[in-house]
Amino acid sequence: MSYTYEQLSKMTVAELRHIADEMENEDLKGHNTMHKDKLLPILCHVLGVEGHVHHEIKGVNKTKIKKEIRALKVERASALDTHNPAKLHEVREKIHHLKRLLRHYTV
Repeated sequence: MSYTYEQLSKMTVAELRHIADEMENEDLKGHNTMHKDKLLPILCHVLGVEGHVHHEIKGVNKTKIKKEIRALKVERASALDTHNPAKLHEVREKIHHLKRLLRHYTV
């Protein structure tokens, strides 16, 4: 049976050890004494599952916002070069707002 990282991370240590019992792999040697934080990455590696959660952005256009952030970073660099603190503050606030917007719509 194939698992996702999310499914594996929600399982108890006993359930993870049971899955490891069914598999024969040298990397899982000693799995009965491992804690969940050690067992989970090894089990993900053996099963071929990516060892982290993938987040999605829903409700906004991520590409457009990231493009705006890159443009604002160029403006920020020019504001630093010209020693313009008012412009620097304004651009940093915009970047901060856009990054917060992306985090807010992350599912």
